[in-house]
Amino acid sequence: MKLRDIMRSFGGIVRPLAATRSQSTSTRLFADRKAEVSSSYEVDSDEDAEQRLDGEDSGSATDHHHEQLPTLEQVQQSTCGSSTNRFTSVLQQVGLDLSHFTHVSQLPLKRPITPYDIFCNREIKMSGILAIGFDMDYTLAQYQQPAFDRLAFDGAKRKLVESLGYPKAVLDFEYDHTHWTRGLIIDTQRGNFLKIDRHRYVRVAFHGRRKISSTTRKLLYSRTFNKVISFTEKHFVACDTLFQFVDCDLYSKLIELRDDGESEFMDLKTYEDLYRDVRECVDLCHRDGVIKDEVARDPEKYIVLDKGMVPTLKRYREDGVKVFLLTNSLWEYTSTAMNYLYHGKLVDDETQKRNEWLELFDICIVGSCKPAFMLDPYLNLFRVQPEDGTLRNTDGTYEIAAYGKDGAGKFLAQGKVFQGGNWKHLHALLETEAGEEIMYVGDHLYSDVLRSKRTLGWRSVFIMPELEDEMRTFREQQPLLRQVTALRQLREELCVYGDAIRRSVDVSEEDKTIALAGIFEEDGLIKQKLSHLAEEWHKEFHLSWGAMFNAGYQDSRFAFYVQNYACLYTSRASNLGLVSSERAFRTGLERLPHDKLLDEVDTELVDMDPWET
Repeated sequence: MKLRDIMRSFGGIVRPLAATRSQSTSTRLFADRKAEVSSSYEVDSDEDAEQRLDGEDSGSATDHHHEQLPTLEQVQQSTCGSSTNRFTSVLQQVGLDLSHFTHVSQLPLKRPITPYDIFCNREIKMSGILAIGFDMDYTLAQYQQPAFDRLAFDGAKRKLVESLGYPKAVLDFEYDHTHWTRGLIIDTQRGNFLKIDRHRYVRVAFHGRRKISSTTRKLLYSRTFNKVISFTEKHFVACDTLFQFVDCDLYSKLIELRDDGESEFMDLKTYEDLYRDVRECVDLCHRDGVIKDEVARDPEKYIVLDKGMVPTLKRYREDGVKVFLLTNSLWEYTSTAMNYLYHGKLVDDETQKRNEWLELFDICIVGSCKPAFMLDPYLNLFRVQPEDGTLRNTDGTYEIAAYGKDGAGKFLAQGKVFQGGNWKHLHALLETEAGEEIMYVGDHLYSDVLRSKRTLGWRSVFIMPELEDEMRTFREQQPLLRQVTALRQLREELCVYGDAIRRSVDVSEEDKTIALAGIFEEDGLIKQKLSHLAEEWHKEFHLSWGAMFNAGYQDSRFAFYVQNYACLYTSRASNLGLVSSERAFRTGLERLPHDKLLDEVDTELVDMDPWET
């Protein structure tokens, strides 16, 4: 038997190397909308690096592995009769009369994908959403980088020196947000920053700002003694929000200062002490005016003005959807930021006190203390007086119930701005008990997305401003990615081929040895080139951490949580204004590796039992 025949005898195949926003048709009252629908669900009804980087994402119908990012003008120019090659044949194959599908012919030749699209992990009918809520910071209000972060960074380093006695050298630290990316894990016990894949394997690690070698990384975080690190232990901190870039950068610089060994004060500090002090000082900057006072003086310098924000919120209210604001920021800062976003400029004190932006919301809850808001049903709700920010006690759900019929409406008639409270208060005010009828839009992977979905069953929309650059880079680097993917596939097939030779009973041991040595040599050459190309591909996204959604050849931990807990994700909250309140989001067919392999054009199924051969 010849070597090229071995693959067939063992059930394998030697394959060649694969070289405008929609408007609602009518304005409906919330009660009418509630009567129409009962659910927001759409009713259509191994760690050995086997996944490839292109992956064919199992969750998204509109993923960022598409062939083209056209301009709007190109979309408009490629409509009439242009879908013949895409859908005509399949309609004919399934026996559908083409004369019944006049609108199908108007679809563009290639589906346009833009960095402002909304991508789907879990099917949703927007018509089933009765209330949509928004976080404020890094959701409705995006911040200018690095100017905004520098307020917290500079304020925190002064507090470290002046209040906690750190060396004056800390005052010379300069903020660098470019070194960081979301989805990292901080090991506060060792002073390390980690990027892990979806299997919790550490792919990249830095101590402070110095990269840890592969040998050391594996020694520290490999799975030994039958114990798997979960990275949920107390000394691990997940960087799930852009706010944490300040913590990361300041902490990394303190680690370097301590490791230099030139300060007795720093020698007495553990890495955990350093992180605890950083967290305390940064958190204080968010509470004592270091940040909010500066933003109030010059909001244009720190807040990104999104022209789509106000029209988006107005349109959902006009369509009969209840809109609420749920933010951890306190009233004074919320009023400052939202007034700027609403008016598009810094307003005077009199206009500020009017808070005209409140017309955009049915309910406004500040100082919500998420994620406790979603977890603790005993947190008290206070009413905020918008004119001066003073608080008044309420009896919460008991008071709402005491009003009897339309209790929520009577309760809100006294004022719709609150502080604190918990999810029970919100559900009572929205007059719903079904979590699936509520959609929440936020930027924090844990507090906004994971916790609201896992605990309350809310439908979630995750905001990632970085998505726009990630998509553009992905598209630009597709030729390189295809090379990486093809070489990964080639290594896999050489491995299968070599294993078939080892198992063959029709090949002499001498021929096996010669063949396997040749395969080993060829694989080594491919591996060396592949490692270089994969590193080059990752560095196009980020010099230190690589692609945000990939760790090595696997999905990153960040991508895993986005896929599993974000029903939808997009780059800006205002992108929701580009779809109607009747839009249905659908996922693609989810497939396992065997389905993906069978679907490739250069594979075939050899359906025979190798033990019968």
